[in-house]
Amino acid sequence: MNTEVNKALEIIEQGGVILYPTDTVWGIGCDATNETAVQRIFAIKERAESKSLVMLLPDVKSVFNFVADPYPDLMGLLGSFDRPTTVIYPQAIGIAANALPEDGSVAIRVTDDPFCKTLLKRLKKPLISTSANISGEPAPRTFAEIDERIKSRVDHIVAHRREETEAAAPSRIIKIEDDGRITVIRD
Repeated sequence: MNTEVNKALEIIEQGGVILYPTDTVWGIGCDATNETAVQRIFAIKERAESKSLVMLLPDVKSVFNFVADPYPDLMGLLGSFDRPTTVIYPQAIGIAANALPEDGSVAIRVTDDPFCKTLLKRLKKPLISTSANISGEPAPRTFAEIDERIKSRVDHIVAHRREETEAAAPSRIIKIEDDGRITVIRD
C-alpha cells in the first residue's frame, strides 16, 4: 500500500488527478486547494461547475482547518456516526473556490479507509472525493464498473483494492444549518 500512497501523493502534489478507492465508492480526486486540478475534475466527469464537490480529511481535528465556524460538539457528532457520513458545513476556508457552491459551504467526510487516511495525512490538505462516473450516470459500485472514459482521463489509477467485487454504497449526507440544526440530505 505504501508504494501506491507514494505514487498517488506525487501525482496530486504535481496538480494531477487520481482514481482511487475510498471508504465508500471509487472516487476521482485531487488537491482540494488547487483550482486548476479541481477544474479538471469537472471536465473528467463532464459535470457542471455549479455543482459542489466532497472532500476527504483524515481525522476530526483536520476539519477545524477548513471550516470557519465548526459545530460546537464536532468531535461528539462525528464520533457518533455508525457509517461513512459526509457533513456539509457552512463557511469553508482554504478550499479552492471552484470546489464550493455559491453559499460557501463545504462537504467533508472524515475517512476511516487506511489508504485514504495515510494519503491524506501525508498530503496535509483535503482531497476531492467525487464518485468515479460521468455526471448523470450511476456511481460505479466496484472498480470493474468504472467507465473507460473516466479511466483514460485521470493521471493515475491506484492499484489498491481494484480486485474487490463487493458493491460499495455512497455515504450518508447531512447538513449543519447556520442555526446549528442538522438536516439529513441523503440517508
